[in-house]
Amino acid sequence: MKHLLSTLLAFTLFISCSKNKETTVDYVAKNDKEITDYIAKNKLTAQKSDTGLYYVITEAGTGAQPTAASNVTVAYKGYFSNGTAFDQSTSAGISFGLNQVIKGWTEGIPHFKTGGSGILLVPAHLGYGNNAVGPIPGGSVLIFDVKLIKVN
Repeated sequence: MKHLLSTLLAFTLFISCSKNKETTVDYVAKNDKEITDYIAKNKLTAQKSDTGLYYVITEAGTGAQPTAASNVTVAYKGYFSNGTAFDQSTSAGISFGLNQVIKGWTEGIPHFKTGGSGILLVPAHLGYGNNAVGPIPGGSVLIFDVKLIKVN
């Protein structure tokens, strides 16, 4: 079951957001509060980008630094702000192009160098938006512990 869930998330990370106009719910303010509450509760020192992505650099890394168009190998664990995990890779990680995943990863992973690790706190508009995907409800904040294993 765990492998199936990992495969499902890995597959859905590669699906682009729908280009059709969808019924939208404004999750921006709600997501931002959820993320800032999580940061405070867990005593994290996070930075916020102009798009609303929050990220924590635990270890910057010392190797190559990817761009938004790079192909990378990343080990990760994805969970909600209540701590419930929805997916996790093996320690060997998975490889993918950063232009093929959710916007939060395309923007967030380039903050790390090879060997680096940290946390990406992804609001819905940089994740799956209002769409439910597998175990992830529409409008969800997604939190990822990530380790950049290599830039391929």
